Amino acid sequence: MWLCATCALLGLLFFTVFDSSECLQTAVRPDKGSTVTVSTELSLDQCAVCTVSGVNDTQTSCHSSLALVPEEEVKLLLNCSQPLEQGYTVTIASIIECTKDACSPTTVQPQPSILTEFSRTFTWELKAPEKTVVGLDILGDGLMETAQPCSNGFQFSVTTSKTNTNGRTEYCQGGSVTRLDLLNAAVVSLQVKPQAKVDSVGFQASAGPLKGRTMVITVDSSTTVVLSRDEEPECEVCSVGGATPDCSPSEKTLTNVEKLSLEFGCLKPQDVYSVKTKKIIECTQISCTPAAGEVEPDPFKDFKRSLTWDITVPERTVLTLDFPGGLKEISAAETCEDSHQYSVSTTKSDGNTQTTRYCKSGTVASLDLLGATTVTVEVPKDGELGPFNVKAAPRGNRMMSVVPDPNTIITISRVTTEPDCSVCKNKGPKQECKPSVLTLKEPGDTTVEFTCPQPQDFFTVEINREIDCTEAACSGNIVQAESSLFPDFNRTFTWDLKVVATKAFQLDFPEPGMRQIPNEETCPDEHTYSLVTYLRKGPATIGTFCKGGTVTTVLARYKGRMSLQVPGDRKLDPIDFKLNVGPETSMVAIVKVNLPRGASETNFISANYPRDFPDEQQMQWDFTVPGMHNYTMHITDHTAPECLNNEVEVVYQKEGKKGTKVSLTDPQPQHQQGNFNMVLKNCETNQTLEGLSLNYRVSVMRSGHPVLCAVDLTKHTGVSLQIEKVGSDPYCEMSINSKVEKKITVAAGTKASLSFLDCPNEDVRLTASTVIECQNVTSCPTTLLTVPKLESCLPMPLHSFTWHLSAPQDRTVELESPTGSLRQSLPGQECDKSISLHVAEGDGFPVGDFCAQGMIQKVQVQGNVSVTATGRDFSKTGGQFLNVSYSQDIPESIIYRVSPKELSPTLLATPNWPLGMKPMSTVAWIVTVPSGYEAHVHFVNISQPKCKDRHTSIKVRMLEAEEEMMSRREDEQAEDKLTVPQSFYLNMSNCIPEEGEFAALTKIVLQKKSNLLAILLGIAGAILLLLLVLGLYCFITKKKKQDKMNIESSIYMGKGNMFRPSDRHFTKTRSDNESHVYDSIDESRVYGHLLGDVSYVDSMQDHYNGVQTDSYKTFTGPTDAQLPVIKEPDHEPEMDQFNSFLDPSQSFLPPRPRTPISRQDSIGFEDRRMVDNELYTFKSTGDITTFRLSAVDMDSQPPIILEDSL
Repeated sequence: MWLCATCALLGLLFFTVFDSSECLQTAVRPDKGSTVTVSTELSLDQCAVCTVSGVNDTQTSCHSSLALVPEEEVKLLLNCSQPLEQGYTVTIASIIECTKDACSPTTVQPQPSILTEFSRTFTWELKAPEKTVVGLDILGDGLMETAQPCSNGFQFSVTTSKTNTNGRTEYCQGGSVTRLDLLNAAVVSLQVKPQAKVDSVGFQASAGPLKGRTMVITVDSSTTVVLSRDEEPECEVCSVGGATPDCSPSEKTLTNVEKLSLEFGCLKPQDVYSVKTKKIIECTQISCTPAAGEVEPDPFKDFKRSLTWDITVPERTVLTLDFPGGLKEISAAETCEDSHQYSVSTTKSDGNTQTTRYCKSGTVASLDLLGATTVTVEVPKDGELGPFNVKAAPRGNRMMSVVPDPNTIITISRVTTEPDCSVCKNKGPKQECKPSVLTLKEPGDTTVEFTCPQPQDFFTVEINREIDCTEAACSGNIVQAESSLFPDFNRTFTWDLKVVATKAFQLDFPEPGMRQIPNEETCPDEHTYSLVTYLRKGPATIGTFCKGGTVTTVLARYKGRMSLQVPGDRKLDPIDFKLNVGPETSMVAIVKVNLPRGASETNFISANYPRDFPDEQQMQWDFTVPGMHNYTMHITDHTAPECLNNEVEVVYQKEGKKGTKVSLTDPQPQHQQGNFNMVLKNCETNQTLEGLSLNYRVSVMRSGHPVLCAVDLTKHTGVSLQIEKVGSDPYCEMSINSKVEKKITVAAGTKASLSFLDCPNEDVRLTASTVIECQNVTSCPTTLLTVPKLESCLPMPLHSFTWHLSAPQDRTVELESPTGSLRQSLPGQECDKSISLHVAEGDGFPVGDFCAQGMIQKVQVQGNVSVTATGRDFSKTGGQFLNVSYSQDIPESIIYRVSPKELSPTLLATPNWPLGMKPMSTVAWIVTVPSGYEAHVHFVNISQPKCKDRHTSIKVRMLEAEEEMMSRREDEQAEDKLTVPQSFYLNMSNCIPEEGEFAALTKIVLQKKSNLLAILLGIAGAILLLLLVLGLYCFITKKKKQDKMNIESSIYMGKGNMFRPSDRHFTKTRSDNESHVYDSIDESRVYGHLLGDVSYVDSMQDHYNGVQTDSYKTFTGPTDAQLPVIKEPDHEPEMDQFNSFLDPSQSFLPPRPRTPISRQDSIGFEDRRMVDNELYTFKSTGDITTFRLSAVDMDSQPPIILEDSL
């Protein structure tokens, strides 16, 4: 054997044509009976198989394939541009010749040393007489059947012949197969890898007569068994029972045989034959024989089987098939994974066959069938047949109760030619049956009976309602479909609509409208609506519609029909449309359309499309186009008629403008804006030719121009922008640097190009933020928070600006208002919506909302802080909001410095009010109380948690005192009110809550201090002095009365009778008012002070004339007769004493001025100018004040208490 280096010279001598990369020269001598073939699939200029001969090997002969003669040595030269093991194929073929009882050679082994550099394929073809089996006993390791490549490089395969590769079986070493039984023409092959040693591989061959498989079967008279063989391999089946076997090479049919012996002329007939079994099941109306579809026992279990049962039933009989394991229905294109498939075919009376396919293990446990049925089961090899039960029963009737609405007509129609199923109404002797159509018009409860169990397969239902608006008002009527009627039938709901001949009926569809489709199509949800109008020349279909589209209203003239088609297997989910009486119109129909926002294309068709549009009629479409959108009309399909009179034209018109007339072939409107209507007008056509039809499309696109803005944040240190959509408008489009985003962030120190398309300002929110860092407290100056001026090209106002204040470790951020003070937004002291400052800790936990002009002088927060300014009308230039400074660490989380005002209460709230404080946090208020004032502290609202760890606390301590005025935990009853006389310190701390939250609201009211001891002593002295004065007054008054009661006086009358004070004839008349009773009269003191004032007396003389009952006057009445006795009813006992009355004219005093005649003349009148003494004289000349003196009118008042009673 020479390798490449050795044969290089030979390559120069004989193979100058090659530019070889590898070559091999070797001597080969095939064994006896072996044919060695070396071949290549490459061309000769790439690879060649050459023989070398002659003197000094100078003669060569090259080929693409070379067969070597057995037992002759030959020198081969293999030269190839590819690797040798990939460029060549080596096959060593041998033949095993067998007689009926022996084979040659007996021991079969591959030639071990031949061309080991290559992959080799050893083949052994068997030659044996007919009905002879060749046995190959495996030498060495046994074999195992496999479908994968062998890992050790030894791949065995067996085929029944050279030409039949479908029956190839692959084997690997290491299994339990030690013998192969094969027939004539079988081929055994072994493929090995390069350098593989094949010394231990081989077979021991033997031959003997073929003994095929034999079985004994019994087939009854109702069963037919057919064994069918494929074309390959050769095999026959024989029935042994007579003098000579009855053999068949391809197919054998068996029926009505008992214990018949079958012999197969092949070793594995189950791989060659398939079995078809057909059985007959006969049924009466009550039972079937046999009652189950099964094959027991099944001698062909290891064969591929097809079992068919033909089931016959009489008329009006229901056949029931029960499948214990359940079936799953599949489509005709599907297959069962386990190859176990059922087919159920039912032949109806019209000869049509309905076939349904199933797989095992499903939910279909029973099938109710009508008519003759065939059940076919395909069973794979070694598959278990699942039996099914067969039952028969008289065909059942289906009965239902139907209650149609008034003005509703139900029509039940049969759509198949099934002869033995009728529909009936009513029961008993009044039952009326129809073979094809039944109409129900009665509004009451009606019984409907079908003479078949599944009438929904044969009948459809039309539910029609007539709505006549010529006599009754129909405006706003809701039209609904009756979902309770015939739910599993194919249904058509129709509404016949009628209005006055000159008007139109109007159908308004709910959101989101209707979508027009071609008249022959069906809606995806299988709820298909159609509208027909009835013209003088016949009905015209306005259109077919589905739910969800742009059509909102349809008006049609005079009379029409709206219909809804729903299949039986679909749950009814209709729309409820409104019916109104529309205006007068000359149009066949008016379709109102709301075109959607954004880019869209919507198709519309003329009435009757694709058939002819009615002659000399018009149809109108009213389009509502959204703002900032353009529309374009496209004629997609149309047919033009031959006009006998007038012309076909399309008129486009906008509100308030003149219409534009175009033909169907003219350019249609493009890139227009605004609402418009389109009218299609037909001419008088030649009806023998094609008529008018139109299909067009309305394209809508957005016409708005984007708002562009270039943002440069390099001018604002640390400022970043955030823009996000907050509205629901789906057509608002924002982009940054030409990339569309739902939320835009412009980072600090960058530039960006922003674009806003169709974005209303209220739908977009602009916020900005900046970071202010402090590295060292001593070097950080006080910072004033201001808002930088942003780009004016931004279309939306600034909603809020946030400052993120970063403090050094363990340091405090101090916030102060540049205007003097802050106010926290709390109930009763809310901030207005102009500017609000939201303060939060570094982790986002809220502190509160603040604004200017309040009682808070400073807010100190431990750690980082964020401040967000929000304004209702936020200016882009901004103002001055807070002064920020930094200080040393504080013991609390937050400290407020508060200076309450005198005129209004001050509210203090814990952070995050009304929600709870952060766990384990503290807050303090340093409250400054002015001199001369004290603070009344009221804990208005406190919510306490259940603490898991530690406790909450509320403490109050005066600033100059060490002792606390109040200290309470969450488990203690806290005082809700407290008075603090000077500036104080209020501290609250939270625990770690287990449940609930800690929050508190405190009210502080300032009041001036008062000297309580001096006030009390003053009050006591005043009371004591008053008691002394009253005692002295009472003593003097009582003594004076006692002295005067001892003197009794009377007056002498010159004429008439005389009476004494003790005389009881003069009856008291004013029991409830003792104003006229006098103990004594000091006349000089009563009127003496008036005598010197002449002007007063003169002025009062004319005004006051007449007798005054409350005056003391000298009597001037008649003296000749007896004095009359005045008797008045008295409700009280008379007094024990009597007082005299004198006529003022007879007294030495001037007469009392007369009171004018008015309500003052009443006895119930008293002049308040009289002082409260014994004489009730006038005190001054002031205004008269009245109160009643009448005893009758004053019954309900308490009696007057006289001085005696004191």
